[in-house]
Amino acid sequence: MLKTLGAEIKEFKKDSILTPVFMLGEVLTETLIPFLMAKIIDTGINKHDFSYIYKVGLLMLVVALCSLTFGCLGATYGAKASMGFGRNLRRAMFRNIQKFSFSNIDKYNTAGLVTRLTTDVTNVQNAYQMILRLCMRAPASMICSMVACFIINPRLALIYLIAVIILGTILLFLTKCAMKYFRAAFKKYDALNESVEENISAIRVVKAYVRGDYERKRFNKANHTIYNMLVKAENIIIWNSPFMQLTVYTCIILISWLGANMIVGGSLTTGELSSLLTYCMNILMSLMMLSFVFVMVSMSVASAQRIAEVIEEKSALTNPENPIYEIKDGSIKFENVNFKYNETAETPVLSNINLEIKSGETIGIIGGTGSSKSSLVNLISRLYDVSNGAVYVGGENVKDYDLDTLRNKVSVVLQKNVLFSGTILDNLRWGNPNATEEECIKACQLACADEFIERFPKKYNTYIEQGGSNVSGGQKQRLCIARALLKKPNILILDDSTSAVDTATDAKIRKGFKEAIPGTTKLIIAQRISSVQDADRIIVLNDGVVDAFDTHENLLKTNEIYKEVYESQTQGGGDFDEGRNN
Repeated sequence: MLKTLGAEIKEFKKDSILTPVFMLGEVLTETLIPFLMAKIIDTGINKHDFSYIYKVGLLMLVVALCSLTFGCLGATYGAKASMGFGRNLRRAMFRNIQKFSFSNIDKYNTAGLVTRLTTDVTNVQNAYQMILRLCMRAPASMICSMVACFIINPRLALIYLIAVIILGTILLFLTKCAMKYFRAAFKKYDALNESVEENISAIRVVKAYVRGDYERKRFNKANHTIYNMLVKAENIIIWNSPFMQLTVYTCIILISWLGANMIVGGSLTTGELSSLLTYCMNILMSLMMLSFVFVMVSMSVASAQRIAEVIEEKSALTNPENPIYEIKDGSIKFENVNFKYNETAETPVLSNINLEIKSGETIGIIGGTGSSKSSLVNLISRLYDVSNGAVYVGGENVKDYDLDTLRNKVSVVLQKNVLFSGTILDNLRWGNPNATEEECIKACQLACADEFIERFPKKYNTYIEQGGSNVSGGQKQRLCIARALLKKPNILILDDSTSAVDTATDAKIRKGFKEAIPGTTKLIIAQRISSVQDADRIIVLNDGVVDAFDTHENLLKTNEIYKEVYESQTQGGGDFDEGRNN
């Protein structure tokens, strides 16, 4: 973990080294100030030597300015190092997340990743700044002040040493007790963020079903859980202050009492007593600072582990040593394919899949919910890897291709359509960043998206809200299809991507595909048989097994599942699942 996080300090190593150096300079100069003050009192004021007072006072002013300069430089370099460290951690996590395969993404929920990129990084960033500044300043200040006390008067300095041991033990005990609550509270942030994310992203559903009260209770429960844990932790940590004050005042009373007797006896000067009282505050405040640093660092350990986990996560999918960068055509072949989402799963979701699809064919895929239609097509663009067997595209195993090359030539319109904030043109150019406006318009015409785009006042410059919340489901689907077409793929996969489109528009889109991109292999997953009946061949999936693979006409003659669903949909409506249940 330390090695992983340490690698992200990178260009801020110099700042990370200079910060503790300047903090040490600040401590050393601060330690001289009480010593000089004692000299002014004992030699200048008591002997009425104003010349000496001016000289030492001027020296003290210079030392104070040096201390201030060192402190400012330490704070500046510390902020730069910690902020840069936080930036690099966020960048490293985000960059690695982009490399995740679907199986990697399945390990983490969205709220958890957001928490790691925000709250966790902030915790580690703050802890790192404290380590650079306070972890140098506090121990150095304590040691220098203690050494100065023993130089002035070893007998009185023992009081500080005993006080430090007692107070240090108490603070360590309190911190240890509080840490279990801090750690438990932090783990609950994922649940809180998940509640917020789900509510905001599905706010229309919440309002439609009048579930606002339920969502508020759910949020309040998660929020109150964190509140209770943090309150318990703070109720323990807050005892730092009274113990600190008790120790400080006890030390001041003892030093004042014993010091006054020593002054009367001639073994201690007034200036030395003043210095000892100042060093008392330095020592005990340093100990208090260390306790807070310990709490912060201990809290950040859990965050650091979560961050390192994401950075160290290796993608389940990697490029081969000598990848192929060219796909000659859109032919597809499944050879004895078995697939499991989890290697420990007892039953595969796809079993013994053997298929051959010619380049340029239009293939329909139909099956009930849970029959693994999406799983089948996800193997083609290598969003997942097969557990056994092999998938071939253009005559080559998909594992032999460069991943970017493969995914650029196998364009997928996923079941869950996503649009990003920006103009329609911005969203379309996700398919091809260099696409001209004319190419975008042509793709939209092919996807029947131009029909509604032209009705917008700003047309292709219309702004799409986050998630495409200001367009309908059918409009969103057609924009996603147009985006996929701009990649000019060898293989186009539509994963139930016309479910929100009316049958007339669906037929128009399929007709456009047939005429405009005849050389592109098209795989269409659908629940409606009308969406696939004109395909060259149709795959009927049943519980992860290919039940049949033939033309619409032959399936009506030979496949009972297909025939049953067709009759159900043509005679009274209903989708694939409803047909099977009749």
